[in-house]
Amino acid sequence: MGILDIFKPKKQDFAPKIKKRGYYGVNSGRLFADFNASEASPDTELRSALVKLRARSRDLSINNHYARRYFDLLKTNVVGEKGVSLQAKAVDSVGNLDLSGNQAVETAFKTWGRYGNCTVDGKMSWIDVQKLIIELVAKDGEAFVIMHRNIEFTDSFSLQIIEADMVDEQKNERLDNGNEIRMGVELNKYKRPVAYHMLTYHPGDWDYTTQIKSPKHIRVEADRVIHVYKKLRPGQSRGEPWMTPAISAIKQLGAFTEAAIVAARVGASKMGFFTSPGGDGFVADDYDGNVPIMSAEPGSFASLPQGVQLQSFDPAYPNNEFGGFHKAILRGVASALGVSYAALSNDLEGSSYSSIRQGALEERDQYKNMTAFFISNFVEPVYRAWLASAMEMETFNIPVRQYDRFADTADFKGRGFSWVDPLKEMNAAIAGVQNGVLSLSHVAAQYGMDTEELLAQIARDKQLAEQFGIDYALEPYGVAKKEAVEVIDDDE
Repeated sequence: MGILDIFKPKKQDFAPKIKKRGYYGVNSGRLFADFNASEASPDTELRSALVKLRARSRDLSINNHYARRYFDLLKTNVVGEKGVSLQAKAVDSVGNLDLSGNQAVETAFKTWGRYGNCTVDGKMSWIDVQKLIIELVAKDGEAFVIMHRNIEFTDSFSLQIIEADMVDEQKNERLDNGNEIRMGVELNKYKRPVAYHMLTYHPGDWDYTTQIKSPKHIRVEADRVIHVYKKLRPGQSRGEPWMTPAISAIKQLGAFTEAAIVAARVGASKMGFFTSPGGDGFVADDYDGNVPIMSAEPGSFASLPQGVQLQSFDPAYPNNEFGGFHKAILRGVASALGVSYAALSNDLEGSSYSSIRQGALEERDQYKNMTAFFISNFVEPVYRAWLASAMEMETFNIPVRQYDRFADTADFKGRGFSWVDPLKEMNAAIAGVQNGVLSLSHVAAQYGMDTEELLAQIARDKQLAEQFGIDYALEPYGVAKKEAVEVIDDDE
């Protein structure tokens, strides 16, 4: 560059400047050093973690009261007291409801669901099965049900529930026919399950006749198996426990609470000590090497040996911060599980009507979503399989050729939820029906009932009242017709 070049105009750089990356979620550094991200497929991630996740979820269900409460909430709110109910909706050739046929199907299904009929071991009812399945899916991440057809069962149909451990997650191989076995599930080229490879014995059980574990497998066709689990990612072959996001927090919160209880107990066990020149009368409860160990008991006094001095230990825990910290962690756990903090903790302190109402509405929507999943993935497949078997056995004298008419129109109702304020809810329902924005079917569904069931119940109540000579003073769906009033023209 010449000496006069400094007076020449500089060229402007029109090249675009590269801005700093805009996604903070991909930042690195010491603050993100513990952010372990994975790009593995869902089956790859589950294969190495499924057994441990399942075991830890089961442990919490046994030993942690909040985990136990969560499973009880699912059984109460997803299945309910009466379980998911069947409402047959088949119509006849002119489009009217086939009342007699629908009643026959509903009665037969109810009979099959009685205690001792619906499972191969004869130890459960249909409602018991539903509650067990929803708990297994939440606790283990999945549930497996084998459908058996045999003349010895009611309607030649019965269910066998097996734990997820029985489907061998360690069995992974490619078969000569092009199928692939992933964690015990045999898939075709479209990743559709065609069979399940199950162990003949539970891997945690023993064959008591030989005193050795049995590793034998059996292959069960997929059309005989109902595999219930939530698909969180495409291509996922097995289910993960619903408690997975909260396992760490629940475990640590339990350990934290236990430590606080121990500290409070030790702090409450104030002791006194006697000292003597010779240490006479000292008796240790145990020795750790040469160090004597003494148990702390409330109101006790002990003597110390010669030369031993007491170092005061006065734990001041739990302190005033314990309650707030405990609530904060438990709120996060409740959010991860999809339930309200008040329901999980049974803590209504500081709650208002508005907060309880808002929390109840959101929580009920979550339960309704779970119920819809439960019906489509378990209840409906069981009903369709039972219906085919019952028709073949001529249980209710409806030929098999009418299977589609009763299978495709079946409706299933989960439990209903009453409002926080029943009077306001009823008034709102009446106003909605009168103004045409709600139908009677909508209102009945809110209580877990069907319109036919509701009308039939009202008719039976009126008939029963007449039988006992009681006037049925209530007339729903309108008022009595007013008498006609004759209008006279002024000219007349």
